[in-house]
Order: sequence, then structure tokens, then C-alpha cells
Amino acid sequence: MPVRSHVSRLLMVVTGLVLVVLYLALGGLVTGALALLWERRPSPVLFSGALLASSLVFGYLSYRGATARILASLHASELPQERAPQLYARVDRIGEEMGIRAPRLLVARMAAPNALALGGRDGGVVVLDASLFRLLTLDQLETIVAHELAHLESRDSLIQTLGFSVAQTLSGLLFVLLLPVGLLVAGLRRAFTWLRGERPDPFTTHLRQTYVAVAGTVVVVTFAATLLLRAHSRRREFAADDRAADVTGRPADLARALAHIERASDPASGLLSSLYIHGEEEGTLTRLLATHPPMSDRIDRLLERADDAWTRIEVQ
Repeated sequence: MPVRSHVSRLLMVVTGLVLVVLYLALGGLVTGALALLWERRPSPVLFSGALLASSLVFGYLSYRGATARILASLHASELPQERAPQLYARVDRIGEEMGIRAPRLLVARMAAPNALALGGRDGGVVVLDASLFRLLTLDQLETIVAHELAHLESRDSLIQTLGFSVAQTLSGLLFVLLLPVGLLVAGLRRAFTWLRGERPDPFTTHLRQTYVAVAGTVVVVTFAATLLLRAHSRRREFAADDRAADVTGRPADLARALAHIERASDPASGLLSSLYIHGEEEGTLTRLLATHPPMSDRIDRLLERADDAWTRIEVQ
């Protein structure tokens, strides 16, 4: 083997040894700094509380901003009480039974027949697509509004927003914790490549690979949290159906209303797609990520409930 080759290999080994020492020293410094921080650490309860509080505050502000943006994008107008006195009377009765203040009723022209609720128990808003007044009877429209009032009663949209805010905060914290570990591992791999007498990839390549690996881990964790939150959203849709059936006593009318909406709807997309009642998508992943359960499942549950109620009446 030529002398030049031996020298080149020796230089690689020396470079590797120097890098190992440097990375280990850097790891020692980081470990020492972490140990110092650990000694002076705040109370775990205090730190967790501060982190949770900050994410909740950010989530609430985001929720308020999103509510304003949605209402602005809908170009909704107030439904005058003299135009729908019977509907207002029924909404007042349902709101009183649920223990919430009667919401403002707005009318908009959406991409599909739809109704959505924004806000909470006090000062909530229910937006109705104009086509619902043509598609549904008053009894059916009442059950749809009752469904939306159930969301206001449980503050479902706020809880979902806060849940996503907390998930994003935890994902960011996980990224901050994992990135230094990933960089240390990548640096040691680079050093040992030199020790083997091989020339490693450019340093920017190692940085990019480390970032991708850490970001991929965070994405997986975030995706899992998203699936849990979407599952909760679908359960809340069933719960809102049940609550509407309870306060109106007409689960069959709600089932008919949903069936009319389904027949008149096209799959929606855009800013408001996650708020649409219509949600009959295909594909396992799409269903897992859907905010609403399949319309057919909702209708079947309501009709089964109506049959049970009719059976009880016959028995009595």
C-alpha cells in the first residue's frame, strides 16, 4: 500500500478520534448543563401547570380568532325574529331546558346544506344555511338546531381547539428534547465513520437526516394525538344527536333531517369542510381523520332509538 494511502487513512483516524473527543466533550457539557438545570428545576407541578396554562391560553385566543374568521367568511346575516317566530320560540324553549342562553341565529349561503355552532353556553351563535328552510319542515329544523345547541352546551368546538393546542405544545416540546439527542448521535456516527477510514457524507447531509428523523418522530406522535381528538369529535356528534333527541323527543325527525341534508349535499372542501354535517367519506384513513361519523351511522342510531321509543309506548 502506498505511503500516501497510509497517511490519508491515519489522518482519517485522527480526525475521527478528535471528533469523538469533541462530541463526547460537548455531550458532557450538555449533560452537565442539564444536571445543573435539574438541580435548580422548578416544581414539576409548577412547570407542567405553566406549560398547560400557556397552551390553553394560546388555544383560547386561537379559537376566538378562528370564530371571527369563520363568521366573516360566511357573510352571515341575522335571522329576524319576525321572519321565524315559531323557530325562535322553540330555540328559546330548548335553550332554557339545556340551561344555556338562547344563541343568535344567523343565515348564510354555504357550499352545502349545513348548520354549525360557534361559542359556548353564553353568547353562542348558530349559523343555518339558507337551503335548510326549503329542505326541512319546522319540526326537522328544530332538531337540527337542537343538535347545534347541544354542541354549545358542551362547548365542543372550544374543547377541540384547546385539545389541538395542547397537542401542538407537547409536539414542540418533544422536538426540542429530541433534537439535541439526534444531533449528538449523528455527530458520533460521523466520527466513527472517520475512524473506519471512510469519508463521511457532508455535514449538511447529517444535519438534514437528523432533522428528518426527529421531525418524523414528532409527526407520528402528533398524528396519533390527532386521531384521538378526531375520535372524540365523532363521539361528540353522536352525543349531540342523543341530546337533541332527548330535548325534542323526536329522534325520527332528526334522522329525516339528516337524510334530507345528505341527499342534497355534495362533498365539501375548504375552510369550513370540518364543520359540515355531511361527511360520508370513503377510505379507512379518511374516516379516522373525519370530524363527523358517517351520516348513515347517525341516521341508523336515531331510527333505532325512535323504534325503541315507539315499542315502549306500545307496551305501556
